Amino acid sequence: MKGGTTVAAPEIKYTEEHEWVQRVSEDTVRIGITDYAQQQLGDVVFVQLPEVGQQVAAADSMGEVESTKSVSDIYAPVAGEITAANAALQDHPELVNADAAGEGWMVELRLADPEQLAGLLDAEGYRELIDQA
Repeated sequence: MKGGTTVAAPEIKYTEEHEWVQRVSEDTVRIGITDYAQQQLGDVVFVQLPEVGQQVAAADSMGEVESTKSVSDIYAPVAGEITAANAALQDHPELVNADAAGEGWMVELRLADPEQLAGLLDAEGYRELIDQA
């Protein structure tokens, strides 16, 4: 692109529980489940998300995803305060299947400690994890 600049997409981190974490600002991240996770779950029929303002510690259960196959917990990959929950999932839980890494996002969280992101998997590490599954 002549004369233009390419802006790299913010790096996405991953957890061993098949969640993705992407910075949306200096101190806030957006969290959802990975495409791999939604494929394993099957058709998502219900999503329970935490309340805005709720404090979570890393590894705390902060909601559930119910599918035609099972119910799975959503875990907080890092500690912080829930600043937004994707209200669209109440009426349209199928967004998780249709666009897990986009419109099917779960929550936004203000980081208690941004350094916790360093402990999450990068894309290559996550690929290795699911290749072993």
